[in-house]
Amino acid sequence: MVNRELTLARHPRERLAVECFAIVERELGPIQSGQVLVRNLWTSVDASVLLRLREVGPEGYLPPFALGQSLIGLAVGEVCESRCSEFAAGDLVTHIYGFRDYALVRAGGETLAGVGSLRRIRRDLGAPEDYLGALGHTGITAYVGLIAVAGLSPGDVVWVSAAAGATGSVAAQIAKLRGHVVIGSAGSDDKVDYLLNELGLDAAFNYHDGDLRSLLRRSAPHGIDVYYDNVGGGHLEAALYELRNNGRVALCGAISGYDGEHTVGPRNMFQIVVKNLTLRGFRAGAYAAIEDEAKQAIGEWLRQGRLKMRSTIYEGLERAPEAIVGLARGANMGKTLVRSVVP
Repeated sequence: MVNRELTLARHPRERLAVECFAIVERELGPIQSGQVLVRNLWTSVDASVLLRLREVGPEGYLPPFALGQSLIGLAVGEVCESRCSEFAAGDLVTHIYGFRDYALVRAGGETLAGVGSLRRIRRDLGAPEDYLGALGHTGITAYVGLIAVAGLSPGDVVWVSAAAGATGSVAAQIAKLRGHVVIGSAGSDDKVDYLLNELGLDAAFNYHDGDLRSLLRRSAPHGIDVYYDNVGGGHLEAALYELRNNGRVALCGAISGYDGEHTVGPRNMFQIVVKNLTLRGFRAGAYAAIEDEAKQAIGEWLRQGRLKMRSTIYEGLERAPEAIVGLARGANMGKTLVRSVVP
Protein backbone atom coordinates (compact mmCIF):
# COMPACT_ATOMS: atom_id res chain seq x y z
CA MET A 1 0.00 0.00 0.00
CA VAL A 2 1.27 3.46 -0.94
CA ASN A 3 0.73 5.93 1.88
CA ARG A 4 0.92 9.72 1.95
CA GLU A 5 2.90 11.21 4.86
CA LEU A 6 3.79 14.76 5.88
CA THR A 7 7.55 15.27 6.22
CA LEU A 8 9.91 18.02 7.30
CA ALA A 9 11.48 19.38 4.08
CA ARG A 10 13.66 22.04 5.72
CA HIS A 11 14.18 23.52 9.14
CA PRO A 12 12.65 26.97 9.68
CA ARG A 13 15.23 29.70 9.13
CA GLU A 14 13.50 32.50 10.94
CA ARG A 15 9.75 32.06 11.05
CA LEU A 16 7.93 28.88 10.14
CA ALA A 17 6.50 28.65 6.60
CA VAL A 18 4.46 26.08 4.67
CA GLU A 19 7.53 25.51 2.47
CA CYS A 20 9.15 23.75 5.43
CA PHE A 21 6.94 20.73 4.77
CA ALA A 22 6.36 18.24 1.97
CA ILE A 23 3.92 15.40 1.40
CA VAL A 24 5.61 12.25 0.16
CA GLU A 25 4.37 8.83 -0.86
CA ARG A 26 5.89 5.87 0.91
CA GLU A 27 5.23 2.16 0.81
CA LEU A 28 3.40 0.98 3.92
CA GLY A 29 4.75 -2.43 4.83
CA PRO A 30 2.63 -5.49 5.62
CA ILE A 31 0.82 -5.62 8.92
CA GLN A 32 2.76 -7.60 11.52
CA SER A 33 1.64 -9.62 14.52
CA GLY A 34 0.63 -7.28 17.34
CA GLN A 35 -0.15 -4.42 14.95
CA VAL A 36 -3.30 -2.77 13.65
CA LEU A 37 -3.77 -0.89 10.39
CA VAL A 38 -5.55 2.41 11.07
CA ARG A 39 -7.17 4.81 8.64
CA ASN A 40 -6.67 8.19 10.22
CA LEU A 41 -9.73 10.40 10.63
CA TRP A 42 -8.35 13.34 12.62
CA THR A 43 -4.89 14.62 13.52
CA SER A 44 -4.25 17.02 16.39
CA VAL A 45 -1.98 19.98 15.69
CA ASP A 46 -0.27 20.78 18.99
CA ALA A 47 2.48 23.08 20.19
CA SER A 48 4.66 20.02 20.81
CA VAL A 49 5.05 19.71 17.03
CA LEU A 50 6.38 23.28 16.78
CA LEU A 51 9.09 22.49 19.32
CA ARG A 52 10.44 19.67 17.15
CA LEU A 53 10.82 21.49 13.84
CA ARG A 54 14.14 23.25 14.45
CA GLU A 55 17.57 21.69 14.23
CA VAL A 56 18.01 21.90 17.99
CA GLY A 57 15.06 21.55 20.34
CA PRO A 58 14.65 22.21 24.05
CA GLU A 59 17.03 20.16 26.16
CA GLY A 60 15.33 17.15 27.72
CA TYR A 61 12.31 17.34 25.41
CA LEU A 62 11.27 15.08 22.54
CA PRO A 63 14.00 14.99 19.85
CA PRO A 64 13.76 17.30 16.81
CA PHE A 65 12.43 15.87 13.56
CA ALA A 66 15.16 15.02 11.07
CA LEU A 67 14.98 16.33 7.52
CA GLY A 68 12.81 14.00 5.50
CA GLN A 69 11.30 12.42 8.60
CA SER A 70 7.55 11.93 8.74
CA LEU A 71 5.91 14.02 11.44
CA ILE A 72 4.01 12.33 14.22
CA GLY A 73 1.21 13.67 16.36
CA LEU A 74 -1.85 12.54 18.27
CA ALA A 75 -4.55 11.12 16.02
CA VAL A 76 -7.89 9.33 15.99
CA GLY A 77 -8.62 6.69 13.40
CA GLU A 78 -10.58 3.57 12.52
CA VAL A 79 -9.00 0.13 12.58
CA CYS A 80 -9.14 -1.40 9.08
CA GLU A 81 -7.30 -4.61 9.88
CA SER A 82 -5.99 -6.10 13.10
CA ARG A 83 -3.30 -8.62 13.96
CA CYS A 84 -3.76 -7.89 17.66
CA SER A 85 -6.29 -9.70 19.84
CA GLU A 86 -7.14 -6.51 21.77
CA PHE A 87 -8.50 -4.68 18.72
CA ALA A 88 -10.86 -5.46 15.88
CA ALA A 89 -11.73 -3.91 12.54
CA GLY A 90 -14.13 -1.01 13.07
CA ASP A 91 -12.70 0.04 16.44
CA LEU A 92 -12.03 3.74 16.88
CA VAL A 93 -8.61 4.30 18.42
CA THR A 94 -6.20 7.02 19.45
CA HIS A 95 -2.47 6.81 18.68
CA ILE A 96 0.54 9.00 17.82
CA TYR A 97 0.95 8.42 14.08
CA GLY A 98 -0.99 11.34 12.70
CA PHE A 99 0.01 13.47 9.68
CA ARG A 100 -0.51 10.52 7.29
CA ASP A 101 -3.45 8.77 5.67
CA TYR A 102 -2.87 5.33 7.20
CA ALA A 103 -0.75 4.10 10.08
CA LEU A 104 0.58 0.77 11.29
CA VAL A 105 0.41 0.91 15.08
CA ARG A 106 1.63 -1.62 17.61
CA ALA A 107 -0.18 -2.14 20.91
CA GLY A 108 2.15 -1.10 23.72
CA GLY A 109 4.43 0.65 21.23
CA GLU A 110 5.88 4.12 20.98
CA THR A 111 4.31 7.07 22.82
CA LEU A 112 5.00 10.79 23.11
CA ALA A 113 6.62 10.86 26.54
CA GLY A 114 3.93 8.52 27.87
CA VAL A 115 1.04 10.06 25.94
CA GLY A 116 -0.79 8.61 22.95
CA SER A 117 -0.56 4.86 23.40
CA LEU A 118 -2.89 2.84 21.21
CA ARG A 119 -6.30 2.93 22.91
CA ARG A 120 -9.86 2.15 21.96
CA ILE A 121 -12.31 5.00 22.47
CA ARG A 122 -15.99 4.87 23.29
CA ARG A 123 -18.36 6.17 20.65
CA ASP A 124 -21.04 7.14 23.19
CA LEU A 125 -19.03 9.72 25.15
CA GLY A 126 -18.36 12.13 22.33
CA ALA A 127 -17.41 12.57 18.70
CA PRO A 128 -14.09 11.04 17.61
CA GLU A 129 -12.44 14.47 17.40
CA ASP A 130 -13.39 15.18 21.03
CA TYR A 131 -10.72 12.66 22.04
CA LEU A 132 -8.10 15.02 20.64
CA GLY A 133 -9.69 17.98 22.40
CA ALA A 134 -11.64 18.24 25.62
CA LEU A 135 -11.77 14.45 26.22
CA GLY A 136 -8.15 13.95 25.24
CA HIS A 137 -4.73 15.25 26.16
CA THR A 138 -5.88 18.87 25.74
CA GLY A 139 -8.61 18.64 28.37
CA ILE A 140 -6.53 16.52 30.72
CA THR A 141 -3.69 19.06 30.55
CA ALA A 142 -6.09 21.88 31.44
CA TYR A 143 -7.56 19.93 34.35
CA VAL A 144 -4.22 18.75 35.71
CA GLY A 145 -2.71 22.23 35.56
CA LEU A 146 -5.49 23.77 37.60
CA ILE A 147 -6.31 21.00 40.05
CA ALA A 148 -3.11 19.03 40.67
CA VAL A 149 -0.46 21.65 39.87
CA ALA A 150 -1.94 25.02 40.86
CA GLY A 151 -4.08 23.54 43.63
CA LEU A 152 -7.13 25.62 42.74
CA SER A 153 -8.84 26.72 45.96
CA PRO A 154 -12.15 28.49 46.72
CA GLY A 155 -11.96 32.23 46.11
CA ASP A 156 -8.95 32.12 43.77
CA VAL A 157 -8.81 34.70 40.99
CA VAL A 158 -7.37 33.00 37.90
CA TRP A 159 -5.60 34.38 34.83
CA VAL A 160 -5.23 32.12 31.78
CA SER A 161 -3.01 33.23 28.91
CA ALA A 162 -3.66 32.07 25.33
CA ALA A 163 -7.18 31.53 26.65
CA ALA A 164 -8.74 31.22 23.19
CA GLY A 165 -6.44 28.33 22.30
CA ALA A 166 -7.12 24.65 22.83
CA THR A 167 -5.76 24.06 26.33
CA GLY A 168 -6.30 27.64 27.48
CA SER A 169 -9.97 27.71 26.56
CA VAL A 170 -10.65 24.49 28.48
CA ALA A 171 -8.64 25.67 31.49
CA ALA A 172 -10.51 28.98 31.57
CA GLN A 173 -13.87 27.20 31.41
CA ILE A 174 -12.96 24.68 34.11
CA ALA A 175 -11.95 27.49 36.46
CA LYS A 176 -15.20 29.31 35.68
CA LEU A 177 -17.31 26.17 36.15
CA ARG A 178 -15.73 25.73 39.57
CA GLY A 179 -16.93 29.19 40.60
CA HIS A 180 -13.82 31.31 40.17
CA VAL A 181 -13.29 34.80 38.79
CA VAL A 182 -11.43 34.17 35.52
CA ILE A 183 -9.48 36.56 33.32
CA GLY A 184 -8.36 35.51 29.86
CA SER A 185 -5.90 37.06 27.45
CA ALA A 186 -5.53 36.49 23.73
CA GLY A 187 -3.98 38.06 20.65
CA SER A 188 -6.96 39.50 18.76
CA ASP A 189 -10.21 41.33 19.38
CA ASP A 190 -12.19 38.45 17.87
CA LYS A 191 -10.67 36.10 20.42
CA VAL A 192 -11.42 38.50 23.26
CA ASP A 193 -15.03 38.66 22.09
CA TYR A 194 -15.13 34.85 22.10
CA LEU A 195 -13.79 34.72 25.65
CA LEU A 196 -16.29 37.23 26.95
CA ASN A 197 -19.44 36.45 25.00
CA GLU A 198 -19.18 32.72 24.33
CA LEU A 199 -17.14 31.40 27.23
CA GLY A 200 -18.48 33.92 29.74
CA LEU A 201 -15.21 34.93 31.37
CA ASP A 202 -15.29 37.77 33.87
CA ALA A 203 -12.71 39.84 31.97
CA ALA A 204 -10.51 39.47 28.91
CA PHE A 205 -8.00 41.59 27.03
CA ASN A 206 -5.96 41.69 23.83
CA TYR A 207 -2.33 41.68 24.93
CA HIS A 208 -1.39 43.78 21.87
CA ASP A 209 -3.42 46.70 23.22
CA GLY A 210 -0.79 48.12 25.56
CA ASP A 211 1.47 47.41 28.48
CA LEU A 212 0.75 43.85 29.57
CA ARG A 213 0.97 44.52 33.28
CA SER A 214 -1.40 47.49 33.01
CA LEU A 215 -3.90 45.45 30.99
CA LEU A 216 -3.82 42.67 33.57
CA ARG A 217 -4.17 45.09 36.47
CA ARG A 218 -7.17 46.72 34.79
CA SER A 219 -8.83 43.30 34.51
CA ALA A 220 -7.84 42.18 38.02
CA PRO A 221 -7.40 45.36 40.09
CA HIS A 222 -6.92 43.41 43.33
CA GLY A 223 -4.45 40.91 41.90
CA ILE A 224 -4.59 37.23 40.97
CA ASP A 225 -4.00 34.01 42.88
CA VAL A 226 -3.38 31.56 40.03
CA TYR A 227 -1.73 32.05 36.66
CA TYR A 228 -2.14 29.29 34.06
CA ASP A 229 0.80 30.00 31.76
CA ASN A 230 0.72 28.97 28.11
CA VAL A 231 2.92 31.80 26.84
CA GLY A 232 5.94 32.52 29.04
CA GLY A 233 8.13 35.59 28.52
CA GLY A 234 6.49 38.91 29.25
CA HIS A 235 3.23 37.25 30.27
CA LEU A 236 4.95 35.41 33.09
CA GLU A 237 6.70 38.61 34.15
CA ALA A 238 3.37 40.46 34.37
CA ALA A 239 1.88 37.60 36.39
CA LEU A 240 4.72 37.68 38.92
CA TYR A 241 3.99 41.35 39.59
CA GLU A 242 0.23 40.89 39.93
CA LEU A 243 0.12 37.62 41.88
CA ARG A 244 -0.91 38.00 45.49
CA ASN A 245 0.94 36.45 48.43
CA ASN A 246 1.13 32.64 48.18
CA GLY A 247 0.06 32.75 44.53
CA ARG A 248 0.69 29.80 42.23
CA VAL A 249 1.76 29.45 38.61
CA ALA A 250 1.09 26.34 36.52
CA LEU A 251 3.67 26.43 33.72
CA CYS A 252 2.06 24.59 30.81
CA GLY A 253 3.93 26.09 27.86
CA ALA A 254 5.84 29.06 26.45
CA ILE A 255 4.45 29.52 22.97
CA SER A 256 5.90 33.04 22.68
CA GLY A 257 9.22 31.40 21.86
CA TYR A 258 8.07 28.50 19.68
CA ASP A 259 8.25 30.23 16.28
CA GLY A 260 11.87 31.35 16.40
CA GLU A 261 11.21 34.64 18.14
CA HIS A 262 13.72 35.63 20.81
CA THR A 263 11.93 35.95 24.11
CA VAL A 264 13.37 37.28 27.33
CA GLY A 265 12.58 35.57 30.59
CA PRO A 266 11.05 37.43 33.53
CA ARG A 267 13.27 40.18 34.96
CA ASN A 268 11.42 40.19 38.29
CA MET A 269 12.10 36.73 39.67
CA PHE A 270 12.66 38.15 43.16
CA GLN A 271 8.86 38.56 43.33
CA ILE A 272 8.76 34.79 43.87
CA VAL A 273 10.68 35.25 47.12
CA VAL A 274 8.86 38.40 48.23
CA LYS A 275 5.39 36.89 47.85
CA ASN A 276 6.07 33.23 48.69
CA LEU A 277 5.00 32.23 45.20
CA THR A 278 5.04 28.69 43.80
CA LEU A 279 5.96 28.11 40.15
CA ARG A 280 5.58 24.57 38.92
CA GLY A 281 6.11 23.22 35.44
CA PHE A 282 4.24 20.11 34.38
CA ARG A 283 3.44 17.68 31.61
CA ALA A 284 0.08 15.97 31.86
CA GLY A 285 1.58 12.58 31.06
CA ALA A 286 3.05 12.55 34.57
CA TYR A 287 -0.42 12.66 36.12
CA ALA A 288 -1.94 9.45 34.81
CA ALA A 289 -3.41 8.78 38.26
CA ILE A 290 -6.05 11.49 37.80
CA GLU A 291 -6.71 11.00 34.08
CA ASP A 292 -9.97 9.12 34.67
CA GLU A 293 -11.11 11.76 37.16
CA ALA A 294 -10.40 14.47 34.60
CA LYS A 295 -12.24 12.67 31.79
CA GLN A 296 -15.24 11.98 33.99
CA ALA A 297 -15.57 15.62 35.06
CA ILE A 298 -14.99 17.02 31.57
CA GLY A 299 -17.29 14.46 29.95
CA GLU A 300 -20.11 15.44 32.29
CA TRP A 301 -19.65 19.14 31.53
CA LEU A 302 -19.67 18.38 27.80
CA ARG A 303 -22.86 16.33 28.05
CA GLN A 304 -24.52 19.13 29.99
CA GLY A 305 -23.47 21.65 27.36
CA ARG A 306 -21.60 23.66 30.00
CA LEU A 307 -18.16 23.25 28.43
CA LYS A 308 -17.51 24.20 24.82
CA MET A 309 -14.69 23.24 22.48
CA ARG A 310 -14.36 25.36 19.37
CA SER A 311 -12.16 23.92 16.65
CA THR A 312 -10.28 25.31 13.67
CA ILE A 313 -10.47 22.54 11.09
CA TYR A 314 -8.25 22.12 8.02
CA GLU A 315 -9.56 19.69 5.43
CA GLY A 316 -7.10 17.15 4.07
CA LEU A 317 -3.46 16.28 4.63
CA GLU A 318 -2.53 18.87 2.00
CA ARG A 319 -3.53 21.62 4.41
CA ALA A 320 -1.60 20.26 7.39
CA PRO A 321 1.33 22.65 6.76
CA GLU A 322 -1.09 25.57 6.80
CA ALA A 323 -2.58 24.27 10.05
CA ILE A 324 0.82 24.06 11.72
CA VAL A 325 1.83 27.54 10.57
CA GLY A 326 -1.55 28.89 11.68
CA LEU A 327 -0.98 27.51 15.16
CA ALA A 328 2.48 29.09 15.30
CA ARG A 329 1.09 32.47 14.19
CA GLY A 330 -1.79 32.44 16.67
CA ALA A 331 -4.25 32.54 13.78
CA ASN A 332 -6.34 29.59 14.94
CA MET A 333 -9.19 29.56 17.45
CA GLY A 334 -9.60 26.73 19.93
CA LYS A 335 -8.37 23.29 18.95
CA THR A 336 -6.47 22.97 15.67
CA LEU A 337 -7.34 19.79 13.77
CA VAL A 338 -6.64 18.26 10.37
CA ARG A 339 -9.50 16.14 9.07
CA SER A 340 -8.33 13.34 6.81
CA VAL A 341 -9.75 13.19 3.33
CA VAL A 342 -8.27 10.00 1.93
CA PRO A 343 -8.05 10.20 -1.88
